[in-house]
Amino acid sequence: MQPHPQRIHKVSTTTCTPHGAIPYPPAIISATAMSGRPRRRQSTEGSGAITPMAVLTTQDSARRTRWIQEISRVGGTFGVDAERVGRTLREECEGGSAVLIGHLRLCGAIPEQYGRDSSEEKLYAKYTDYVIREAYDMIGLTSVVMQERSGAADVECVCDEYSFVADAKAFRLSRTAKNQKDFKVQAMDTWKRGKPYAMVVCPVYQLPLRTSQIYEQATTRSVCVFTYTHLAVLVRLADLAGPPAARTLLHDVFESVEAMNPSKDAISYWHMVNRAVLSAGNRIVDIWREEKPPPWNPSELHERRRWPFLHENESAS
Repeated sequence: MQPHPQRIHKVSTTTCTPHGAIPYPPAIISATAMSGRPRRRQSTEGSGAITPMAVLTTQDSARRTRWIQEISRVGGTFGVDAERVGRTLREECEGGSAVLIGHLRLCGAIPEQYGRDSSEEKLYAKYTDYVIREAYDMIGLTSVVMQERSGAADVECVCDEYSFVADAKAFRLSRTAKNQKDFKVQAMDTWKRGKPYAMVVCPVYQLPLRTSQIYEQATTRSVCVFTYTHLAVLVRLADLAGPPAARTLLHDVFESVEAMNPSKDAISYWHMVNRAVLSAGNRIVDIWREEKPPPWNPSELHERRRWPFLHENESAS
């Protein structure tokens, strides 16, 4: 399988966190570079710091910059601004799935230049809802972004076989401590409106790594905690094998979550989700290897343990 055409420009960077020096996955590199914050350059040779190669095209960078500016154009009415963002994104995504995948890789990070609780930050949250709507539409679902501001899921999706509600999450890269309430898994169960399933789409690098109530809530209430990375994989599968294949696979993921024994354990949760995704065969395995954070060399094995659920079950066929 040929590499995805977007993944051509290589960038290397590290950052320091409470866990030590760690590499940014591709989406974090891109979001940080485009967030309005300066990116420090430093030599890491001989320092033991991790410097994996990640990917970012100049088109992705320019698009990210343009969208940060587009969302900053806040007018007098939130509803009008939200409709403008949704319409502009839809027109842009008519250019093909590669454009949408670029958005999926980058949208999980709120630009630091937006003020906290500002109109720009709220409009950015609505932009992420439109991004996942485009992804669901790309795999053949009928999706609509709800304009209600609270007390309801943001996206509703239906197809002949099943239906669900969904919500997109984005966080600032500078925010390290997150509460289980930030993911609203429990609330999503009450917002199903008679639909059998619900989904919360999150940036992979902001998910709890070991144990969390969100996984217990997800498995108890049939709410799928998913990532933009997984959603990008489904969009690419729809391109490769057709939307019905991607819709069937998404249904398999929902059913796998519904069948899980309730547990707070992150590894067991993602083991089951990844097994469902990778059960689609070698084609999905190839796509997954390209979309997940890059493989680590032997000196970086501690970082592999940071996202262990991204490196499992790749031999599935």
